[in-house]
Amino acid sequence: MENKNEYKNLLVSSAPHIVTSIDTQKTMLLVLLALVPSFCVSIYVFGFSAILLTAVCVIASVFFEWAWNKLMKKEQTVGDLSAVLTGVLIAFNCPSELPLWIAVIGCFVAIIVVKQLYGGIGKNLVNPAITARIVLFISFATQMTTWPLPLQDQAADVTTGATPLGLLAEGGESLPSNLDLFLGFVGGSMGEVSALALLIGGAFLVWKKIISPIIPACFIGTVFLFALVYYAAAGVPEIATGYGVFDMALFHVLAGGVMLGAIFMATDYVTSPMLPLGKVIMGVGCGVITMLIRLFGAYPEGVSFSILIMNILVPLIDNFALKMEIKKQAKGGAK
Repeated sequence: MENKNEYKNLLVSSAPHIVTSIDTQKTMLLVLLALVPSFCVSIYVFGFSAILLTAVCVIASVFFEWAWNKLMKKEQTVGDLSAVLTGVLIAFNCPSELPLWIAVIGCFVAIIVVKQLYGGIGKNLVNPAITARIVLFISFATQMTTWPLPLQDQAADVTTGATPLGLLAEGGESLPSNLDLFLGFVGGSMGEVSALALLIGGAFLVWKKIISPIIPACFIGTVFLFALVYYAAAGVPEIATGYGVFDMALFHVLAGGVMLGAIFMATDYVTSPMLPLGKVIMGVGCGVITMLIRLFGAYPEGVSFSILIMNILVPLIDNFALKMEIKKQAKGGAK
């Protein structure tokens, strides 16, 4: 009878599979560091509420992961920082003044329902933070769409307002400038306030080889090109005073959750394709679905839904990309 111990070292752990000197904990730590610039801008724009929401989401996420492992008598995984990162990303996807009990529900959905019930890190089918955001958005629509204004813009009797994409959808007021969107002096979630801060974090992750630039570049590029073609054909809306076609295309890149989604969520190791062709399909698909929802759907924002849909399609995308790679290698061998 064969000794099973002989094959112990041949077992392959769950994704992510990263051939590098850093482990999961260090990877998560680097992603958290990349979010620091955006977090600092959020504190400046929204004040203490940004700190409080993030702290509660992190504590709740870590607690749920610890409690599940304790209950199931599994090895503790809170030290890998994946729950911490999930908590931060949930906070970044919510209004900074969201009632904290609602945020805790989102953390439960992300950690227990999406992650742990499917086996823990590396086995979830979709991005936990994105799924939590969609569940909260559908369940608590009013609270999830009550956006605080920047502290600098708050009047004595007005503390909330629409996001730039909300303004565009409602057609009621002139849009903020692209410079304000780029720097972050607008209302919205913590992950929407500063494209510059998110780009700095993204550049850091690419430099450290934590993420590939393929998905972010294809996602952002598709959003820009889709908007460019659409407004060239349909014309610029009256609400966009001083905006041209190029300005509107840039607006859709800078407004909303495109930067956060493209850089920090669509690139998730577990729920994104492995091969370059698959990454291209993922990025382009996210961009197309985002713009279809923004321009023709009932919601002003479509980033979360686009990433969730493409997450579900990742196994099919991987299979297609693998077949294309095999064909490519076969042709190369024949030559």
